[in-house]
Amino acid sequence: MVARLVLVLGDQLSEGLSALCAADKANDTIVMAEVTDEASYVKHHPKKIALIFAAMRKFARALEEDGWTVAYTQLDDTENAGSIVGELLRRAEQTGATEVLATEPGEWRLIDKLKYAPLKVEVLPDDRFLSSHSEFETWADGRKALRMEYFYREMRRKTGLLMEGDKPAGDKWNFDHDNRKAAPDDVTVDGPLQFEPDAITREVLELVAARFGDSFGDLEPFWFATTRAEALQALDHFIEHALPRFGDYQDAMLNDNQFLYHAVISPYLNIGLLGPLEICEAAAAAYAKGDAPINAVEGFIRQIIGWREYVRGIYFLEGPDYTQRNVLGHTRDLPWFYWGGETRMNCVSKAVAQTQSEAYAHHIQRLMVTGNFALLAGIDPHQVHEWYLAVYADAFEWVEAPNTVGMSQFADGGVIASKPYVSSGAYINRMSDHCKACHYSVSAKTGEKACPFNLLYWHFLDRHRDRFSGNARMGNMYRTWDRMDAEKRETVLAEGDDLLKRLDAGEVI
Repeated sequence: MVARLVLVLGDQLSEGLSALCAADKANDTIVMAEVTDEASYVKHHPKKIALIFAAMRKFARALEEDGWTVAYTQLDDTENAGSIVGELLRRAEQTGATEVLATEPGEWRLIDKLKYAPLKVEVLPDDRFLSSHSEFETWADGRKALRMEYFYREMRRKTGLLMEGDKPAGDKWNFDHDNRKAAPDDVTVDGPLQFEPDAITREVLELVAARFGDSFGDLEPFWFATTRAEALQALDHFIEHALPRFGDYQDAMLNDNQFLYHAVISPYLNIGLLGPLEICEAAAAAYAKGDAPINAVEGFIRQIIGWREYVRGIYFLEGPDYTQRNVLGHTRDLPWFYWGGETRMNCVSKAVAQTQSEAYAHHIQRLMVTGNFALLAGIDPHQVHEWYLAVYADAFEWVEAPNTVGMSQFADGGVIASKPYVSSGAYINRMSDHCKACHYSVSAKTGEKACPFNLLYWHFLDRHRDRFSGNARMGNMYRTWDRMDAEKRETVLAEGDDLLKRLDAGEVI
């Protein structure tokens, strides 16, 4: 048998990876590499790089202990070729292999690089997902609108999760209406399970500090799980301690609590330490035992077999140009406060500070705070996309781009969202305690103390009226705007113009 190389990427750390299942342990060589290309194509958060490198090193060790031959390249190896294809070529020369087995990467960028590599590369489907490309394409074919809710129902039927025969548990598919409670007075858990770095992780932290110490984000304290065993512990901790109240408060935000009842297991899921079905089955088992209510379990499962699978389907369905979409024509540069610069908006400041310290923020912080402001202010969606891709530990393009380009910035023109997700400060005030400690007044619609979200909300609707006034879900917004006194509308627009000019000038907003 001809010896082959078996490529395992940093987000493919799964024993059941299709390339590993198709490989021959006795003859093939696994190639894993920490390379500059992957660590720097955007300015990744140091914690994200450290998580992936530490998890890669430990996964490689586990493979070796299982009898595999592993050719592993550390970032500081003097012979490191600096790219995935370069490392494959180097290892091919060393071993005499002429063929490569690979599991499909999650980014078009890498798919193209493997496609044009001067080696014979067999790319296998990534069957760690519950919906294949062809399955999603079949579901999408002929539909006027690709709404996640209907795809999610198909995934519930396929998996049997929270199903009672042909009917959904609790007689409803979606309990989202019960999952919008404002921030609680107290949080009864201490957050996700945290792990002390061992010798391997500490070595990675030193390397990352030396190479990427000037990147946005705090490297330490570092507490992420870096092995499958630790990731399973983190999952068990969430199921037991946080899942029962996750649903109620999944949209809430607090000044002094970064995690509330969130699982913070998406980084482990997205690099392959956990699988989607095992996570959902653990949550469903908690519901079956009476340990967690239906609204919490359904909401959690929907995020995984519904939303996560759906956005992957959209990413591959829409093609490589998806990240370049900009249907609203937004061109403003991303403000410096997204990289830790000063802002007087407490909600934005809190979300960015948390992102800087933890490489994490939950979905409402991303969608309705940093994403909402970027959309209202007309920020270039590609810059917004690259920011999200860089700063979050769970961000890989297949999952991040549809969330940002489609859901958050409406840059795809409605492929994902039926309307733009914009709001005034009232929503943020309802879901958080941020506004109480803010420089601005959330109740002020105009004037020096007016919340920027209030001014820019109406400014956005006015400047995009031709596109959105006919949207059935936005009619009430425009009717409210039209009922305003003409002089007040002029003041709002003038002050919105002034705010955007000051933003462009680099003034503190």
